[in-house]
Amino acid sequence: MRGPQRPGPATRGDLPPELTAFVGRSAELAGLAEAMGTARLVTVTGVGGVGKSRLAARAAARSAPGNAVCWVELSPVRDPQSVHYALAEALGLTDHTTRTPVEVVCRHLADRPALLVLDGFEHQVEAVSLLVSRLLRELPGLRVLAAGRRPLGLTGERLFPLAPLTGDEAVELFVDRARQHGLEPADGPAVRELCDRLEGLPLAVELAAGRLRALSPAQLLQRLDDRFRLLTGGDRDALPRHRALRTAIGWSHELCTPAERLLWARLSVFARTFDLEAAEYVCSGDGLAAEDVLDVLAELLAQSVLTREEGRAGPRYRMLDTVREYGSDWLEATGDAPRLRRRHRDWYLGLATWCELDWFSPRQREVAARVEAELPNLRVALEFCLTEPDEAHLGQYLAGSLWFCWAGCGRLSEGRRWLERSVELDSGYERSRLKALWVLGYVAVLQGDTVPALAALRECREQAEQVADGAAMAYAEHRTGCLALVTDDMGRAETLLRSALERYREIGELNSNVLMGQVELAMARAFQGDLPDAVRLCEDVRRVCEDHGERWARSYALYVLAYAAWRDGDPVAARELLQDCLEDAHTFRDLLGSVLCIELLALVTVGQGDPAEAAVLQGAAARLWPSVGLPLFGSAYYNAPHELCETAARRALGDGRYEECVREGARLDRDAAVARALGHGGVRPLPALPAPRGPVPSEGEAGKREPAASPTRKGGETAG
Repeated sequence: MRGPQRPGPATRGDLPPELTAFVGRSAELAGLAEAMGTARLVTVTGVGGVGKSRLAARAAARSAPGNAVCWVELSPVRDPQSVHYALAEALGLTDHTTRTPVEVVCRHLADRPALLVLDGFEHQVEAVSLLVSRLLRELPGLRVLAAGRRPLGLTGERLFPLAPLTGDEAVELFVDRARQHGLEPADGPAVRELCDRLEGLPLAVELAAGRLRALSPAQLLQRLDDRFRLLTGGDRDALPRHRALRTAIGWSHELCTPAERLLWARLSVFARTFDLEAAEYVCSGDGLAAEDVLDVLAELLAQSVLTREEGRAGPRYRMLDTVREYGSDWLEATGDAPRLRRRHRDWYLGLATWCELDWFSPRQREVAARVEAELPNLRVALEFCLTEPDEAHLGQYLAGSLWFCWAGCGRLSEGRRWLERSVELDSGYERSRLKALWVLGYVAVLQGDTVPALAALRECREQAEQVADGAAMAYAEHRTGCLALVTDDMGRAETLLRSALERYREIGELNSNVLMGQVELAMARAFQGDLPDAVRLCEDVRRVCEDHGERWARSYALYVLAYAAWRDGDPVAARELLQDCLEDAHTFRDLLGSVLCIELLALVTVGQGDPAEAAVLQGAAARLWPSVGLPLFGSAYYNAPHELCETAARRALGDGRYEECVREGARLDRDAAVARALGHGGVRPLPALPAPRGPVPSEGEAGKREPAASPTRKGGETAG
């Protein structure tokens, strides 16, 4: 598996590549472009398999240059509230505040032209309609292209009904897909009759082409006619229009072997994509051996029942919605659906447990990529646990085990929603609920939501004491200390963090969370004037992280060490440490770590003699802070580097030039800001000039309290 790629603003590259190539439809494409030019909301409607998604993808790819284009796939979304998170995720947005995903999206797209493509929304039409109505009302530069089986029903919506392919286009598609299977069928009467009987529905035509390895076009036509006669009593004209697709899917299903039909039905429990390991576990047993799943899956792939795609976490498989629906109906009819859903839940519960353990390992980046790919399936597993009787404790455990996804990979808002839902349930399993409670408190701390954070952590600690759960007591105490740290209560922070670290040692706990606790203690020591002790603590964290291949907690230790290097008059070493830190923080979508690195890099930069570039970096940081929350937590300790840098840059540039440079930095998006800070944005390496030694120059309150490092961002628990 490969590590995660850095998220960025939506571009045409976000369009599914398998949808942008299709046969025919030139007239429809021109008509859709005309509709999009006259209406802000256009909905492509039509029956399943008619090619709505493909046409929308091609139209979006040809949309006006300069527009951000975002593709949002809604078919895997089972919970109406998750529609908003799917949109924010598609835009690559990370926000650590308590703002709703819609508020975050509106802020991101304000004053910029954008095209939003919503695919497969019909099962969540009410939630999507409300969302689109608000977005169009608040974002004058936004246009929406929707593709679904029914309209959204909004005022101003322009409908674009999509008809099946013409006869020639259907034949062209059939021949094209056959060639993809290494076959060269002639354009003869049997092919044309087959395409006509399939009513030119692209999906039906593709399924038929996938059968050419075993049957000739004439044989395919004969079998299709046999099924039509079975459904209509022999009257060719009695078949309702557009029943052809379901007939073709059913006919393709009948041509499958028993093992292929069984796997087809069982694969319908997955949301969006899945990998081979998941399919082998979830779908095996009761007539299908695990070692046979690969061969059967390969046959379904060859028959166009499945598609294969390369993802960031390796090869994955996908079943089109209409095909999945047929398999799901078949699974329900067999009475095996509840068992398969439990197996699906069990697999993703195990995956979350494995990922939590492997977060503290050299595979940390792989874990981040894997969880990102599996989020739709994890959401299905969470929903199952939180809605099925006697499953609440597993939902609490799953929501808590995914702390590294919520806090470590920038999904605080979504994580908080699942955690709050889980702790509201009476599971009867205290340990699972305690874990969900401390993770909920941790997430609320990171969002700057002090009162709910304290309430969750206090409840966790009190209940942990009653049941003598040492791990939960340690985590609750740790996160309460973290809250004291970011609210400038350094004495209390040190007391709580030292106590939590001692508890961790007593129970033998060592992971990213424990190491973050040590970094946070180092910050408290530095803020109280003991920088050498802070360095000692962080050098120890750095050593342990490098021994275990851990990159995320290590990045915060590097931040403290970079500040110490700057204070010791070594800006070159400080810059190297900060750039190393920033690369990892950005990879993990850690906004707070990223923005704090950029702030300190600005201070290093002004000390190296380039106040203009320092001001640009401050402007870039200023744009990121609203997504983190209150800038620098409103803390005089954390704000000191910013104030020192601004004072020096203004003195060197003058107010006018300083503000001009800040505005230049504020135009950089997150990726561009990080690239600029890392020296990939055309910035020349700076000469090594002396940095201040000894006490930091006073500048109001900032001079009285010495900054050291970043506050906590994350932590972890090995097994709950």
